[in-house]
Amino acid sequence: MARQTRRVITGHDATGRAVVVTDSAAPTVKVRQVTGLTSTVLWVTEATPADISSPADPTLREIGVAPPDGGSVLRIVDFPPKAMGADKIDNEAMKKEMGLDHGGHGGKPARHPFMHRTRSIDYALVLEGEIDMLLDDSEVHLKAGDVLIQLGTNHAWVNNSDKPCRIAFVLIDAKEPPAWKLGG
Repeated sequence: MARQTRRVITGHDATGRAVVVTDSAAPTVKVRQVTGLTSTVLWVTEATPADISSPADPTLREIGVAPPDGGSVLRIVDFPPKAMGADKIDNEAMKKEMGLDHGGHGGKPARHPFMHRTRSIDYALVLEGEIDMLLDDSEVHLKAGDVLIQLGTNHAWVNNSDKPCRIAFVLIDAKEPPAWKLGG
């Protein structure tokens, strides 16, 4: 069952006073069928600087993992423990479900079926549990309280523990790095 995340949004009333506009469970929760993880989109911006004048909820539309061109996305992802059968997952099917349309493996097969990349700078804040982040030829173990800053690298998140892991992600659109930095 998908875990709910409380989302509080502030704004202004007709007199210009700061008020709470929304205080409820985030409405945009998606359970990824291919990987089994749960993704809760909390906010999306279309540009920087962001337009904060509209009261409309920008999460009530379909969005892939990557942020919009020139924009950002805030989401919380719950990774189930020990991705059973991960070796049978098709990397292309996983990327398609995530709304990613580019390879990024430098012409080599993906190291892990969850390997992908986004053209973004990603701030990952581990809220609960622990997880391994695989890169092309190395990996790093992260636990609650750790922060990872990722600069458009190929990666896969793999929860090898026996407990769920919860990570808050902020993805901000970025310029494409030169191909030599991508291994391609």
